[in-house]
Amino acid sequence: MWRILGRSLILRLVGVSLLLLLIVQLAGFAVVRAGIERNARSQIARQLDVDENVWLRLLEQNAERLRQGSALLAADYGFRSAVHSGDDETIQSVLENHGERIGAAATALLDTNMAYRALTAPSSAQAFIPTLEQLAPQLARSPQGSQIAVVDGVPYQFVMVPMRAPVLVGWVLMGFPLDQALADEMRRLLSVQVALVVQESDGRVTVPVSTLPATLRDQIAAQGGQVDEIDSPDGVLLSRSSPLPSVNGQVHALLLRSVDAVVAPYRQLQLLLAFITAGGVLLFALGSGLMAQRVITPLQSLMRATQRLSRGEYDTPMEHTRRQDEIGRLARSFDRMRVDIGAQQKEIMRLAYWDRLTGLPNRERFRETLVRALEPGAGQAPPVSVLTLDLDRFKHVNDVMGYAFGDRLLQAVAQRLADLVTSPDDMVARLGGNEFAVLLRGAEAPEALAVAQQILTSFEQPLALQDQTVDLSAGIGIACWPGDAEDADMLLSRSEIAMYAAKRKLSGALRYDAAIDSSSAQNLSLLTELRRAVERNELRLYLQPKVPLHGQSGSAAEALVRWQHPQRGMVPPMEFIPFAEQTGFVRQLTLWIFEEVAKFLAQPAQQSRGLRVSVNLSTRDLLDPDLSHKLAALLDRHGVKASSFCLEITESAIMDDPLRAEAMLNRLSEQGFKLSIDDFGTGYSSLAYLKRLPVDELKIDKSFVMGMEQGKDDAMIVRSTIDLAHNLGLTVVAEGVETGGILERLRALACDEAQGYHISRPMPAQEFLAWQQRQG
Repeated sequence: MWRILGRSLILRLVGVSLLLLLIVQLAGFAVVRAGIERNARSQIARQLDVDENVWLRLLEQNAERLRQGSALLAADYGFRSAVHSGDDETIQSVLENHGERIGAAATALLDTNMAYRALTAPSSAQAFIPTLEQLAPQLARSPQGSQIAVVDGVPYQFVMVPMRAPVLVGWVLMGFPLDQALADEMRRLLSVQVALVVQESDGRVTVPVSTLPATLRDQIAAQGGQVDEIDSPDGVLLSRSSPLPSVNGQVHALLLRSVDAVVAPYRQLQLLLAFITAGGVLLFALGSGLMAQRVITPLQSLMRATQRLSRGEYDTPMEHTRRQDEIGRLARSFDRMRVDIGAQQKEIMRLAYWDRLTGLPNRERFRETLVRALEPGAGQAPPVSVLTLDLDRFKHVNDVMGYAFGDRLLQAVAQRLADLVTSPDDMVARLGGNEFAVLLRGAEAPEALAVAQQILTSFEQPLALQDQTVDLSAGIGIACWPGDAEDADMLLSRSEIAMYAAKRKLSGALRYDAAIDSSSAQNLSLLTELRRAVERNELRLYLQPKVPLHGQSGSAAEALVRWQHPQRGMVPPMEFIPFAEQTGFVRQLTLWIFEEVAKFLAQPAQQSRGLRVSVNLSTRDLLDPDLSHKLAALLDRHGVKASSFCLEITESAIMDDPLRAEAMLNRLSEQGFKLSIDDFGTGYSSLAYLKRLPVDELKIDKSFVMGMEQGKDDAMIVRSTIDLAHNLGLTVVAEGVETGGILERLRALACDEAQGYHISRPMPAQEFLAWQQRQG
């Protein structure tokens, strides 16, 4: 395809170049031809000037010959004697003999009164008599001149001389026709075509004398003798009309010369130029083709190189990089691009498939390898086992020792796992955070359990890092193919399910069992019903009041969700909230609660009371990059301010991904939301990190609040938390207030707000309105 494109581009380049060259050459030929034509016409015009002068001179010479003959006759003694004696017979004979001798067609003797006494004519004398009577007076006035007259359609040239003896006794008149001999003589002298055009007194036009073919003679007569140029078998003839003053009609001579005869010498030069041009065009085409080929060939090479780049082949160097012209610079630029893209692709592949911290394959690489391991299908491929491992108390290590120490700990764990799994067919990968995975090809459940036990045994030996000794423990989940799953994603997912179950049960290593799978058929049915619950409006908004302990203005409540199932009745939150968090459906629940609260707060009664409602955010909510935009859209839809909400986030939700959580909390705080840390005291977050977060409130976990009456330790924790929060500029809310004694102790400790069954149980939103009115 590229070769065809290259050839077509060569053809276009050569074709355009040749077209431009041909246009220039044709324009040159046209200019030369027009110049030759113009010069030929100018040259013919000059030649016709000469021809006209020669023609007039020839007529004058003939007239002079006649005058001399007439003068000789007039001086002849015998002729004068015959005139004196009135011998008409002798006069007639002398006129005829003398006329024939000098070539005169007509001779006449006139008396002193211009009346003819004798006349010889080629035809009837009666035709000449009127002409002689008309010509004689004119010729008498100019005896040295001549006069043209038309007789019977034939032009004649007449001269007349006086005859004296010694006085004037008469006039001798002679005339000869302007005949074909005169035209042929003109043709022989100057190679010019001659045509005498006669327009008689009756308007008839004839061409009695011509050197032209009969067809052209007829064409001239048909055009009335007014011809500037005429087409002939020899080419175009340019004409010059030379008028001859005449009697009994109009006579003019047409002198014609051929343009082709003048241009003929240049034709060979034009033909030679045509051959030279053809040779130049051929050489130019060959040169252009070679030059285009020299340009197109490297471009084709570069196009093939781009195809290789598009296929991910970055190892083949570019061609033509040694050239010093623009093609070479382009090739070197492409080669630098190839090297840079190759390096970037390697880096991208490394980032896409390898963990930067530990150097192990990441989750995506592990998954692709697992997919390839299962490709042959059931009954054909060897068994495959997947182990997933999650370190215990790793967040505590990060909080106490810092993240840099935690990173080195992960690197040491990765090295220890790599030392245990040495088979080239197996793989150790880091899935993320403190979670690792092991792929065992050809291993069934007993072998996988043995490897898991080896890992747990190796973890019994503490790690020594920076003069610190760290005890390791982990939960390991095992899933085997084909028994526990049908594909790679399900196998990995069920291995993780087993791992979380092992961590909860502190059993070390645990193989997958459908009984512990939260995605089993029963729970899948629950997820379907939960989705329908939102669509069918089966969820209910409940509010639990939060009361100020020191007379602060305003009122507050926490938003809770209840599920009114059509068959199961009221489903407890603990049966579907954790499941929603695990499956990710908690995001839809959060948006439902937020919108229901926004509708509630948009009521005029609540706008006047200044109610602030707390809404819980889960880990999945906090890590949703569009959360702030979704909440802002809901606020705009219902016309509620962000300051009417308090968003509660657990410590664990923040510490799952601290950087992303901090970024989202900053955006929410900038929008005007009040932020609260829920269940404070049960997690492992550091105070230094807590101080960086834009939180406004701490909520003490109910386990500490409820234990204040029985244990001094819980009371001390509550006191310390209140003092700590106030020192940080935060308000404190205590939940789990079950008795009046606890409420009074919290008031004594300067706690800001309280929440619990002693104050009020959660109630439907409409009942909360009545509760507010009762409280005044």
